[in-house]
Amino acid sequence: MTSPKDVVLNAWKTFSSREVDRIAALFTEDAEWIAPKGNATVVALDHTDHMVGARQIARFVAQEMHRIFSGIDIAFRGVYADGNTVIVEERMRAALPGGKPYENDYCFVFTVADGRIREVREYMDTRKGWRMVFGDGA
Repeated sequence: MTSPKDVVLNAWKTFSSREVDRIAALFTEDAEWIAPKGNATVVALDHTDHMVGARQIARFVAQEMHRIFSGIDIAFRGVYADGNTVIVEERMRAALPGGKPYENDYCFVFTVADGRIREVREYMDTRKGWRMVFGDGA
């Protein structure tokens, strides 16, 4: 059986495929992805910060987030596992519409059940993200 850490590392590789069906297969049908309320990405995209269901999550990862981020580069800072919980620290770099750079640090807490992702809790520097997306005066 694949370890929870391997499930999550495989998920990051699969996310870059941008194939909705492949990404959805990584998650349980009732999976949840919970991001900080009012973060710049969800505000800019007029999107929810609490996605429920494998298809909704997959569409966001494969399609919707690419409306604001292009040339995405993910650098892992650390990956830690304890039982069914996997924590990923990463830095994301990308270009925003108009070519402005985006760079922010994230922490994701994954819960894995039966070889698939059941929950993702996302943490980031929301103020820094807001400044990069909307500017200092927003």
